[in-house]
Amino acid sequence: MTIQVGDKLPDAKFRVMAEEGPQVRTTDDVFKGKKVALFAVPGAYTGTCHKMHLPSIFLNAYAIKDKGVDTVAIVSVNDAFVMNAWKRDTDQRNEALFLADGNADFTKAIGMELDASGNGLGIRSKRYSMLIEDGVVKKLNLEPAPGKVEVSGGDTLLAQL
Repeated sequence: MTIQVGDKLPDAKFRVMAEEGPQVRTTDDVFKGKKVALFAVPGAYTGTCHKMHLPSIFLNAYAIKDKGVDTVAIVSVNDAFVMNAWKRDTDQRNEALFLADGNADFTKAIGMELDASGNGLGIRSKRYSMLIEDGVVKKLNLEPAPGKVEVSGGDTLLAQL
């Protein structure tokens, strides 16, 4: 079942790269007591994600945080090493938390998995953005097609704040 506005996020674990290597962060670690703008992409470095979705997030990150958002987070079904490299290559001002959902545990738990195996990509995440307050979904913008950024970008979420 796909998560909806008003639902609480399920318990799940992410990996985040730290100086000592990949570290586990739970949904409570990331979302409890915080207002978080969460952006999900099908894959790090993939065309639409890298050239369209991430720029829309970073162009609006300061304005999103100025509206009271504590954390801008990006999640993808990639490992912590890939997410760390992607952060290094794109997040020049250290504006976002990059969450690795390598086994798609979080993605599957909220019903946002995308079977991209026909393109050789395996199970990925659908493209969406969410505003989450204290672990509860307040806004949800699900992209109808994974190759587009029409409703899931930073500009859309900013306008909803």
